Amino acid sequence: MMIWSLIVGAIIGAIAGAVTNKGESMGWISNIIAGLVGSAIGQGLLGHWGPSLAGMAIIPSIIGAVILVLIISMIFGSQVKR
Repeated sequence: MMIWSLIVGAIIGAIAGAVTNKGESMGWISNIIAGLVGSAIGQGLLGHWGPSLAGMAIIPSIIGAVILVLIISMIFGSQVKR
């Protein structure tokens, strides 16, 4: 079950990277982390609605991962520019 969660987390993170155009700069480990943490954020904010895989509601998870990737890219993007 843990491997299934990691696979779904990687897919959610990859989708979030593609939506935010940050996917090229993120590796698989970052995609997994963004997917799993984004899933927790999205489900915490939006609840557990819609289809789910491996215990993660897909739509809130993708929205949460997109929010996470945008916040992280803003933080690290501003540090690079200094």
